[in-house]
Amino acid sequence: MSVTQQPRRRDAAATREAILNSAIEAFTRAGYDGAGVREVAAAAGVTAMLVNRYFGSKEQLFAEVVNRSFAPPTIVGDDPAELPAQIARALVDRTDPAAARLSPFLLMLRSAGNPRAAEIMHDAIAGHAGSRLTGLLDGADADQRAELILALIAGVWLMRSVIATPALTGADPAALTARLTVALQALSGPGH
Repeated sequence: MSVTQQPRRRDAAATREAILNSAIEAFTRAGYDGAGVREVAAAAGVTAMLVNRYFGSKEQLFAEVVNRSFAPPTIVGDDPAELPAQIARALVDRTDPAAARLSPFLLMLRSAGNPRAAEIMHDAIAGHAGSRLTGLLDGADADQRAELILALIAGVWLMRSVIATPALTGADPAALTARLTVALQALSGPGH
């Protein structure tokens, strides 16, 4: 008796999601230059031609990955009155040596060497965390102060999570949060 196998049901949304998840993993691990469409396709269980049909090109796939990765608020909250303390707490928690690595930061770090990838990330940061943060700051030069805050966040992230400097990885979380809060208060106050 022969058993006929049912053809696999086509689900465009599920296929697109599988490709995106595979691409997030590949670009985060290897950066823009190190990840390939064939690798992304193989991990998603599809062909490279199908990846290109859904996303057009590696660059467009990367742009979608970056947009998806940077859209959720991970560090920047939504309460202007509590912003410095909230950012400091979230940053210390998210960069704790035992915490899971944050994909958007690693994606940014590992892809920044490619000028086009850096431009795509610039647009995503400006459109998500940058605009969210700028909107929470009062006074002059809010956009400049927002970018300084983002630079402080990125620097702490790099030194504490990636390079793992002893002074920051071994710091008392409450003391580190307090120091970061003071620095962030200076940057979040109205510009002069």
